[in-house]
Amino acid sequence: METVQANDTESRSTDIIAGNIEHLKALFPEIVVEGKIDFEVLKQIVGATLDDREEKYGLNWHGKRRARQLALTPSTGTLRPCPEDSVDWDTTQNLMIEGDNLEVLKLLQKSYAGKVKLIYIDPPYNTGKDFVYPDDFQDNIRNYLELTGQVEGGRKISSNTEASGRYHTDWLNMMYPRIKLARNLLRNDGVIFITIDDHEIAALLTLCNEIFGEENHRGTLVWQHSLQPKGYSGTFSIHHNYVLCYQKGEDFELANLDRTDEHNKNYSNPDNDPNGPWRSGDVRNALYRPNLIYKIATPSGKIIEPPPNGWRWSKETVESKIQSGEIVFSADESRIIRKIYLNKLEGRAPETILFGKDVGTTRDAAKEIKDLFDDIVPFDTPKPTSLIRHFIILSGARNNDIIIDFFAGSGTTGHAVIAHNTFEGDNLRYILVQLPESLSMENGEQKTAAEYCNRYGKPLDIAELTKERLRKAGSKIRKENPMFAGDCGFRVFKLDTTNIRAWEPDPNNLVSTLLENVEHIKEGRSEEDILYEILIKLGLDLCVPIEQKSIAENTIYSIGAGTLLACLSHQAIRRADVETLALGMIEWHRQLAPAGETTFVFRDGAFADDVAKTNFAAILEQHGIDQLRSL
Repeated sequence: METVQANDTESRSTDIIAGNIEHLKALFPEIVVEGKIDFEVLKQIVGATLDDREEKYGLNWHGKRRARQLALTPSTGTLRPCPEDSVDWDTTQNLMIEGDNLEVLKLLQKSYAGKVKLIYIDPPYNTGKDFVYPDDFQDNIRNYLELTGQVEGGRKISSNTEASGRYHTDWLNMMYPRIKLARNLLRNDGVIFITIDDHEIAALLTLCNEIFGEENHRGTLVWQHSLQPKGYSGTFSIHHNYVLCYQKGEDFELANLDRTDEHNKNYSNPDNDPNGPWRSGDVRNALYRPNLIYKIATPSGKIIEPPPNGWRWSKETVESKIQSGEIVFSADESRIIRKIYLNKLEGRAPETILFGKDVGTTRDAAKEIKDLFDDIVPFDTPKPTSLIRHFIILSGARNNDIIIDFFAGSGTTGHAVIAHNTFEGDNLRYILVQLPESLSMENGEQKTAAEYCNRYGKPLDIAELTKERLRKAGSKIRKENPMFAGDCGFRVFKLDTTNIRAWEPDPNNLVSTLLENVEHIKEGRSEEDILYEILIKLGLDLCVPIEQKSIAENTIYSIGAGTLLACLSHQAIRRADVETLALGMIEWHRQLAPAGETTFVFRDGAFADDVAKTNFAAILEQHGIDQLRSL
């Protein structure tokens, strides 16, 4: 039985560097020399030539190499389940995760890489306010626990002002690894939408071009976030933000939008055409095509000369359209009229201008929050759910597709997903990530939010308000739509250090260190804590079905219909109980009849002695079970 240690690959998030090397080895086996990559051979194979790095086009800044390395460094953390903060824990497929999104994105890699249809984020706009993502390359988990007051340290958060000297650099170092990891989560037909303002639009566009590829930039949208005109102040009145849209690859297809009465008002049927309403269209070609330059004869024999660039179609096609009535002539036969029929249009192309009256404004967003939070708005500049729903529609998400927002803020994306499911009868899932950023009564911009938390006895941090918004939104939707049987719940997880105790010997007290490390699991960690770390590190969905059964007075967990069986008992498994427990688990495994191979996981310290552990493993192996792990 193999014991999983704190430094094993099974106890860490995805090792992206190792994965990249394996891909290279598979493509070019000749580049591997004594187990290492020979980059000179690789250059020869791909025909690479040296370039002048000083004149290479791109976006560079101080710390970019470190930011790239941050994205590639595996996380040793875990996500601890919090059923007490959740709604419909046993049935929901939605997740709300508290923690630093950099570490959470790393932890989600094994379970959700290549499985996400849509990512929407509304990151900090770098407007000079407090900067709450100072990543620590050495130990980002420790850094996160200090920032959120979970361990002593009290590290202060400084403002990122233009006078700091690294105004854009700090922001880019924060964004780069997160966007890099986010791309890994997208499916090949996935898409990401990012809202931003003038402060960092240029830098973000260049950064995303590098990560996604310039060819995958589907467009830059302009969202009219406010309608109210402002008094003259000698500067422009800003009423817009930008939305960058990038696809993962060519498999993505931008959805058509439904046509509305506003779009159909130019269609009519003055000649009682049996095909219904139509509008006139152009028959001229935009670009010069010599093979499409020809004369057209009218029914009376009048000749119409070709336009300079020629006609849109070949002569045969035009004659066919004349016969079908799709092309007609004016009364004096001087003009050709092409009919574009309303009933033949599948929809309309999405537009790059998002008008507030169509997709909502920040005022609409504030009203949504007010309706939920006792007529107060504890969030700055929330986004309207109608805007996020618009992105959901554009993405083509449907059925059980996953939508992620790792700058969750007020939780608008989660609210929008369940609202969309209500109106469209879909079953979309969401994963939200929010840093439990502390709120202060002394901070004027946070005072309203802090007062709300105090009033209802909640911890003073933004993640608490995110969860509360999701609870209230789900309750409101269920009340207003009593026939809706969809998922309005969410499971809460919190980022923390791994449950597995690392070997950190104290040279001044080796005896004490040895005694502390007899038990591999940290003190105070529950069976559920350990169970969900196993799911994360083995790459299973955090909402995968889990059954449990009592065998020989021990709770046994079956994950994914028997794909994984786990015994994480705290009590000592004695030699006398080994056979009953082992045979009971084997029988349950037979009843479950999983399609693939099953892994059995046990708590190493649960066995009374090594004999009990050895006998247990032997019985399982006699029945063909050889995938055994202990923690």
